[in-house]
This record gives sequence, structure tokens and C-alpha cells, in this order.
Amino acid sequence: MSQIIAQLREELKANVDPQTKESEKRYFKEPISTYGVKIAVIHQISCKNWANIKNLPKPDIFALCEELFHSGFMEEAFIASEWLPKIADQFQEEDLTIFERWIDKYIDNWAKCDTFCNHTVGDFMMKFPKQADTLMIWAKSPNRWLKRAAAVTLIVPAKKGLFLAETLKISDLLLTDTDDLVQKGYGWLLKAQTEKHPTEILTYVIKNKSTMPRTALRYAIEKLPKEQKSLAMKKD
Repeated sequence: MSQIIAQLREELKANVDPQTKESEKRYFKEPISTYGVKIAVIHQISCKNWANIKNLPKPDIFALCEELFHSGFMEEAFIASEWLPKIADQFQEEDLTIFERWIDKYIDNWAKCDTFCNHTVGDFMMKFPKQADTLMIWAKSPNRWLKRAAAVTLIVPAKKGLFLAETLKISDLLLTDTDDLVQKGYGWLLKAQTEKHPTEILTYVIKNKSTMPRTALRYAIEKLPKEQKSLAMKKD
């Protein structure tokens, strides 16, 4: 196991691009740990190393992914988040406890949160939709990343028209949150729902526009027709 991690890290170090490392810092308010490897190269390294571990038992793959999250490096978290959806068919309901712990302990910026939750946790929710009630608990957490995770976990399912009721409940819970990254998270979720449920989302936004932060509102209505955007943005 340690040899697999060591090899992966050597490959990342061998592909450091100083310009990438410097430019990445502009996207985050908080400090980040990064090698400075381009996204396309991270994907190549991820695929190469996945071929060496794909037949391992799920607990071993989970252990490798936790080690990658634990390092703190962006690239390693991205690789873990690429590997995990590949074994989504092996997910079990109790795995959500592990995913929650990883978010609470290891997620420390929006990119790690979104990369992990959009697919790994999102795939889990599509397999076990009744577990979406847990997202309501996350939405009440003091941890900003669990709150954002409550919303961004449902982005991909929402684009398929799923979890509309849960989307509105999560948005209610996060509606007046003062954290702009939480606001953007649930605003993005509402926007994803406009692909299949534009009328319901417009109704929700108009109902709540007097209390919804402008950041969330702008995200939510981004893909609506111009006249509907104007209606949503119109001050009462």
C-alpha cells in the first residue's frame, strides 16, 4: 500500500509546473497545499495508478484514498475523488459515515469539496436516495464544508431532475447563511434543478428573494430565460 502511494507521489513531483502552482493560488481565499500539476496530467497519473489498484478489495481502496486526502495536497485529493466513483457499485449505506468523516477532517477548500461530493457522494445518493436525509443534518453543521457538501452533493442528480424536494429543503436550511461559499453551493444546486424544473425553481426564488443573499440568487437564476431573470431580480 505504501509503495503505491510513494510511486504516485513521485509521479506528481516529477510533473510539477511552477506556473500552474502559482496560478492555482488565485482561486482560493484560504492557503492551499499543491504540487502544481496540470489537471490533464493529474488525470493521466490517476488513470495509470488506478490500473494497478482496481482489483484491490474496497477497504484497501478506501484506505488508499484516505491516505491521499490526509496528505492535504490538492492533487492527491483529486485523484482519490477520481478513484472512488469507479467503485460506486460497491458502495454500501454505512459508507456515508466514512464520507462524512472525510469531509469533516480533510476537506478544506471548495475545489476538494466539489470534486469529492459531486461524484462520489452524489453517486452514493443516487444508489441510496433515502440517505439524502443526512444532507439536512450536514446543512446544519458548524463546518462550512459539510454545509456546502449538503448542496453540491446533489448537483449531478439535480441535472437529471432528481431530488427536487430535498433541494428545496436544503436551500431553506442554508437560505440566509452568511458564508459566500455556502451561498454559492446552494445557488449552484438550484441552478442545476432549473434544467428539469425551471418553473419550480423560479417560484422558489421569487418567494424567497427578499431574504436570499444576492450571491445565491444570481447563481440560481443563471440559466433561466432573460425575462424570468429580470422577474427574479426585480426588487419588491
